Amino acid sequence: MTDATNASQALALTLVDELARNGVTEACLAPGSRSAPLALALLADERFRVHVRIDERSASFLALGLAKVTGRPAVVLSTSGTAAANFHPAVIEAHESRTPMLVITADRPPELRATGANQTIDQIKLYGQSVRWFCEIGAPEASEVSTRYWRSVASRAVAESTGHRAGPVHLNAAFRDPLVPGDGRWPHSLEGRPGGAPWHRVKRAPREPGDDVVAELARLIDRTERGVIVAGDGAGAPRSWLRLAGAVAYPVVAEPTSGLRSGEIISTYDALLRHERFARSRPDLVLRVGRSGTSPVLGAWLEGAEHVLIDEGAAALDPDRAAGMIVDSDPERTAVALTKAASGRSGSAWHESWRRAEQIGRRAMDGAIDDYAEITEPRVARDVARSMPAGSTLMVASSMPVRDLDWFMEPHDDLNVVGNRGASGIDGFVSAAIGVALGVGEPLVALAGDLSVIHDSNGLSVTGGPRPDLVFVVINNDGGGIFSFLPQAALTESFETLFGTPHGMDFEALARLHKCGYELVESASGLQGAVERGFGAGGINLVEVRTDRKRNVRVHQEIWNSVHTALEELTG
Repeated sequence: MTDATNASQALALTLVDELARNGVTEACLAPGSRSAPLALALLADERFRVHVRIDERSASFLALGLAKVTGRPAVVLSTSGTAAANFHPAVIEAHESRTPMLVITADRPPELRATGANQTIDQIKLYGQSVRWFCEIGAPEASEVSTRYWRSVASRAVAESTGHRAGPVHLNAAFRDPLVPGDGRWPHSLEGRPGGAPWHRVKRAPREPGDDVVAELARLIDRTERGVIVAGDGAGAPRSWLRLAGAVAYPVVAEPTSGLRSGEIISTYDALLRHERFARSRPDLVLRVGRSGTSPVLGAWLEGAEHVLIDEGAAALDPDRAAGMIVDSDPERTAVALTKAASGRSGSAWHESWRRAEQIGRRAMDGAIDDYAEITEPRVARDVARSMPAGSTLMVASSMPVRDLDWFMEPHDDLNVVGNRGASGIDGFVSAAIGVALGVGEPLVALAGDLSVIHDSNGLSVTGGPRPDLVFVVINNDGGGIFSFLPQAALTESFETLFGTPHGMDFEALARLHKCGYELVESASGLQGAVERGFGAGGINLVEVRTDRKRNVRVHQEIWNSVHTALEELTG
């Protein structure tokens, strides 16, 4: 490690070295003066890949995307003042989605705070309760114990960020001038543990469900034929839950970002449950894992059943207040234990009715989608997912794209679908997608709405660091398409101004501005070829699909009606 010439450099070098010893390899930062000691230390350390963005919000969502697919926290660094406030949306998403993140905000030393000093705000606990841990490191002092203290802080920060309930950690680092290396010499050793070991090694054992809990749940499953497994965002361990479902003959309802949208699951559940007679047959038991989903008809259908929520950390992922039992254990180990403990079923009339409904619904849905001569939003969502190879990753934006994927995506073995589903905002989507692409290290497709791209168009500007191969499929319906499905659509006088918000964006010009590739797709059959050409060109590319918001609502209803007509042979 380089010898330090002053206190600020000593603190920066020590923090960076200790973070690297704890397995941190990515750093996202925006330019600034007060953060210079840390920025210089990160760039000089070959163990880090450094990503520079002009916009702090873009840098923070880039760090979020990297962590979503690697499981390791990335550093996101800002200078003092409002720069640090721009991290807040990404911090909230990391908190809600349990994504690790190491936020380091450079600050003025205490003697300059609350004095009217330039670019100085109150950064103490700036992100409130949205962080797992906050530490005011304090201005560096020339003390023999400083190295031990700084290394302990950095090591603990990684541990706090990557615990059972992973999330963001905030370190506020005060730096006095000089902020760049000089001619002096730091008088104390900055060395860490021998052999490059981290200062603290935290060992965690997974939370087992316990024999008593497993036995109780197994008895409940054995006596309940009409059960369903509901998997939301972050469910994880798809193979284990699918094996449990097969063993006990329960249908599986899985959102695309749950990790369970594969095998014999019910991919058309939302359309099926919009059919009044079919939805009359309700479950008696619901086994839930992950966050609750986007479908209001599913929530209404589950009312009255006995709910068991399995979550490591026992988070209250229960907006309907329906869970009668919350099991605080590792979801994968719980599913494995229940598969062994439950008596099992070779089948049931309940499960068979769902299996047949899925076959009928899937056939009718795909036929209705394929019948449209024009390109439609349901077809874009279905075909983008359908064309993804096994083992690949698909990033999806919130609002309409994730709903269309939920409504129309077929089961797809070994497809990792990622989205910002913690707080479900559209902000930072472009930057997060670039982070995901850099994290997986392979070409990535991102299914985006027009507003999600416009909202984070700064993210297209990759000013420093590697540039991934990434194709954004942008569904441009000239505004907020989701509002056309909501009660606001009846407000004819104010709807377009307040909710529809037509923007008239020229996405070709936007792509050109940020040195990205561009292609307009005008037919359903042309989508896959355009995506492939984007990958062939390399770098970041926008593939635009134009649709009409009012027409889109009718298309959705017509597809659902086709499913309902086909269902009549099962329920009539």
